[in-house]
Amino acid sequence: MKQPDATPRAPEGAAASEPGSLSRTEARLRLASTGPNRLPDNAPPPWRAALGQLWAPVPWMLEGAIVLQVALGQFPEAALVAVLLVFNAALGLFQQSRAHATLVALRSGLALTASVRRDGAWLKVPAVDVVPGDTVKLSLGAVVPADARLTAGGVLLDQSMLTGESVPIEAGPGVQTYAGALVRRGEAVAVVTATGERTRFGRSAALIRDAHVVSSQQQAVLRVVSSLALFNGTVIVGMVLYAWHVDMAWVAIVPLVLTAVLASIPVALPATFTLAAALGARALARRGVLPTRLSAVDEAASMDILCVDKTGTLTLDALSVSTVFALPGFDEAQVLALGALASAEGGLDLVDAAVCKAAAPPPVGPQASATRRTTFTPFDPATKMSQATFEATGGVPHRAIKGAPSTLFALVAPSAGASAAAAALEGRGLRVLAVASGAGHALELAGFIALSDPPRPDAADLVTQLRRLGVRTLMVTGDAPLTAATVARAVGLEGGLCPPGPIPATLMPESYGVFAGVLPEDKYRLVQALQKSGHIVGMCGDGANDAPALRQAQIGIAVSTATDVAKSAAGMVLTGPGLAGILAAIHEGRISFQRIQTYTLNSITSKILQVTLLTLCLLVTGEAILTPLLMVIIMVTGDFLGMALTTDNVEPTPTPNAWRIGRLALAGVIIGLCSMAFCAVVLAFGSYRLGYDIDRLRTLAFVAIVFVKQATTYTNRERRSLWSSRPSRWLVASSAADIAIASTLAFAGIAMPALPIWLVAATLCSALGFAFVLDAVKVPLFRRLGIR
Repeated sequence: MKQPDATPRAPEGAAASEPGSLSRTEARLRLASTGPNRLPDNAPPPWRAALGQLWAPVPWMLEGAIVLQVALGQFPEAALVAVLLVFNAALGLFQQSRAHATLVALRSGLALTASVRRDGAWLKVPAVDVVPGDTVKLSLGAVVPADARLTAGGVLLDQSMLTGESVPIEAGPGVQTYAGALVRRGEAVAVVTATGERTRFGRSAALIRDAHVVSSQQQAVLRVVSSLALFNGTVIVGMVLYAWHVDMAWVAIVPLVLTAVLASIPVALPATFTLAAALGARALARRGVLPTRLSAVDEAASMDILCVDKTGTLTLDALSVSTVFALPGFDEAQVLALGALASAEGGLDLVDAAVCKAAAPPPVGPQASATRRTTFTPFDPATKMSQATFEATGGVPHRAIKGAPSTLFALVAPSAGASAAAAALEGRGLRVLAVASGAGHALELAGFIALSDPPRPDAADLVTQLRRLGVRTLMVTGDAPLTAATVARAVGLEGGLCPPGPIPATLMPESYGVFAGVLPEDKYRLVQALQKSGHIVGMCGDGANDAPALRQAQIGIAVSTATDVAKSAAGMVLTGPGLAGILAAIHEGRISFQRIQTYTLNSITSKILQVTLLTLCLLVTGEAILTPLLMVIIMVTGDFLGMALTTDNVEPTPTPNAWRIGRLALAGVIIGLCSMAFCAVVLAFGSYRLGYDIDRLRTLAFVAIVFVKQATTYTNRERRSLWSSRPSRWLVASSAADIAIASTLAFAGIAMPALPIWLVAATLCSALGFAFVLDAVKVPLFRRLGIR
């Protein structure tokens, strides 16, 4: 949509307004043309959000299992999986609704009004009704309602949330300001140049819609499914060909194929991913972190690069005095006291507030011993200084002046030393104020006050802790290079300053440690470049200029003071002050990852065991060793109760995790084949020693599979020896329930021929002993494959 001319113009038929203002009629027409001065709410309607929970790769697997069970006529089992599918969808929808409710509350807290000149009179109107061409008044404490160009007056603007500039800027006629900026001092009149999505704030939000990255969790699920489908599909085809070759009847082949297909689908794997992430999100909520996307919990485990905004993230976004330089004849306390005399007290001027806070209460000394300030002239952007008069010792009136060094150098005698001192402070990226004092026009330069946005107290510790956890931290800021480099040194960031210019398409993180003077689109491209280099990238920020990068990163983290756009773009929001939530996210993410990895390995092991055992028994006996009903019972008791692994006691790794599906699959194949060998020995005992027929052998196979899967659960859960850590109470309870159900069905003869209780107990004891044998195989196997 074409942006209307900012120059007020009365449309045909409308009453002409006074110069410098729009008429109410013209404002209504422009509002109808450009739309409200707000960002659109892109949240999908509830029904679409609910449908989205059911239409994705993860739920597709559960839906496929339901269709398969209905085809088998197993309606109760299909209903059970359907309940699990609905539970997963409701869980994801609940997490999204919580996040959306939080963001709606944040938006309502940002509701603004604007002082607008209409028909020659100043009116208070809702900020959403501001249109291009409106003349608005910007007063102390107000938020700029739209992008605007100043036409009169002067203000101190805090634009850190939008531009990354840590120090407020002095703005006068001709200066462009942006929606969301805060007026810290003064008053000005401006003409609106852009509203809504056309503002700088809105353009940053528009980049968010283009940002997209595939979750590594989804990639892992799809790779596991595809690997199992390739292996098991090949085996099933071979089984069908063999059955056809030996002239097996089709009435026997169809149940065999259906059983094999059911045995090969990791039905509960997607649900386990969701449940583990939800439990991790719940733990994070207790530690002051709100995940707005469940996938962010898993991504936190794999993150190896964290891009961090400077202002408001690594720093406090609050000016303070960092250095005081006193010239001969003065000391630091006197320089601060003189600066405080020339500062406004109790206002919103960040510079004056910082100087007054740092000033010591004692008198300023013999050169200017203040007893009472008689007059005060606030900072004037035109003269770039503020001043006060006070009575010194003996009642002699003195002046105290504070302002830009270049301004005060013109009022005092030239001094090469003073110029060098000011240049040195500015070279460190500090904002430098000169202070002078004297009687009448006989002014003497007292010294300099250097201000900076200090690092958060926990920023340096955060960088150190991240380094120990194997995560490299990069600073990405729109602030000046010198200022960024100063903060980087203070918090212990490693790496040099990236030279100005476009971000390369691919980038190695060790090349640089600081990226300064970057625009929102540069942050976005930087994250993309790091991702193309194969890194899992996190982004931490607070402003609208960070939002596109927050959305593009695998894990976007918004600090508690972030804008609503930044919070809506992020995958996690820190709800409390400080940065400790980032370390909590990594810790909980790595715990969640270990649990999911164990269940994934168990799932691969189980499917390999079941399909290969079906194949072996078909070759030996010419019949299917399991029926579809027995397979469904194994699935329900084993896969679903095995989801208790999401509560297991695990140790997070000291370095970032990564999905190595190939290695995980190889380990699962080896352990699965070992488990199949155990079951084959048990069946051989039942066939050759006890003389069981095929029906009783099926019951024995059912018992052996259930018990050996419990053995592999406890060997797979530990990367070291299985007794190295204690399992969770829920896991032990799940195992007990699984064993009790299988044993009761087997010796009571429910849904299968009965077995003697001694045989069931002997099989259980044998599986227990097999767990220790398998553990001796697992430990060197995991070490060789690098599974940790």
